[in-house]
Amino acid sequence: MNATVRQSKAVDELMEQASKALAEASYFEAERVCMKAMDRAWALRDYERMARICLPLQEARRQRRMMAVDTRRVYLWKTLPARDATVEAGMYLLQPPLIGMDARVFRELTERKRVATLVLAREPTTKKGTVPIVGVATGPTEVVSIRAYVKPWGDPSVAPPVEWMEEAAEAIGDAAIAKVEKDLGGESPAAWRVDDLLHYLDAHPAHEKLHQSLERECRLAAKEPPVATARRRGNDNPFSF
Repeated sequence: MNATVRQSKAVDELMEQASKALAEASYFEAERVCMKAMDRAWALRDYERMARICLPLQEARRQRRMMAVDTRRVYLWKTLPARDATVEAGMYLLQPPLIGMDARVFRELTERKRVATLVLAREPTTKKGTVPIVGVATGPTEVVSIRAYVKPWGDPSVAPPVEWMEEAAEAIGDAAIAKVEKDLGGESPAAWRVDDLLHYLDAHPAHEKLHQSLERECRLAAKEPPVATARRRGNDNPFSF
């Protein structure tokens, strides 16, 4: 058995574990294993396997997001808690002086603690009166961010309603899809769109249509000739670029 076959078999075994975790409603574990499988499949440029990972990954994240939304709790924060503080499940909007990177750090903390959260970061209100929502993905050579501009919810000194948080989370994911279409439409290889969608999912994993777009582009990439050049500098890992 050559190395590629062994690595492909390892991806399949991981997805068997993910399926079992989903069936047992262990959504954090299912997400973790799916991400590990996605990382390995991407290293192989096995776009067909990547496409098959998208649906269970989407489902694990959908369930986790629903658990956060179902609490009906929204927190508006200007400072982060201590790393050893107890974190409640719910929806969190971080605002200045906190930035998008703080939201990412806090989201990853809650994932490690296996606490169901939906975490967003806002920037200062624009001159047009809109609220920028930002997501950030980072790596050794680049920082990629996505933004959506949404209507304010009312009194900025109180937490927004649940519905506003859900709409804002949808808006930033929609903005990521639109950015990929704008930047890489036309004759660009599907493999490049796969890379960008992976990065934007890293910045904002709580968006179902981003997963669906990734699945579609993976299936297209599986049918195209291999791409000689990477989409981004230092693109050795789809989740750390």
